[in-house]
Amino acid sequence: QVQLVESGGGLVQTGGSLRLSCAASGRTFSRFPMGWFRQAPGKEREFVAAINWSGGITYNAYYADSVKGRFTISRDNAKNTVYLQMNSLKPEDTAVYFCAVRATLVAGPLIKEFEYDNWGQGTQVTVSS
Repeated sequence: QVQLVESGGGLVQTGGSLRLSCAASGRTFSRFPMGWFRQAPGKEREFVAAINWSGGITYNAYYADSVKGRFTISRDNAKNTVYLQMNSLKPEDTAVYFCAVRATLVAGPLIKEFEYDNWGQGTQVTVSS
């Protein structure tokens, strides 16, 4: 049974920073693609960032244009945890943020919801203006 638990959300002012964490349990995820999505009120869930294993010790990161240069995805395989460092936050970043994993060894990047088979419960990020 795969479980993903997000943490680190909260309320922050425009220009501030937050770091989200997603702890995975039930499997060893070091080679599985992982990603972050978000859903704002009244909107569909959208891709934010993804990280996938590309061989050896190399991982590749991918970002939505809206967060490129401000957000950084990373992972600590020893802790089975993926992170999303969010800097220069804007009110439009306000959303529930979800982490996801595809618990099979597939090539990335995975940027579509349907490509992931395990999801966390989400953590709220609110950016005040």
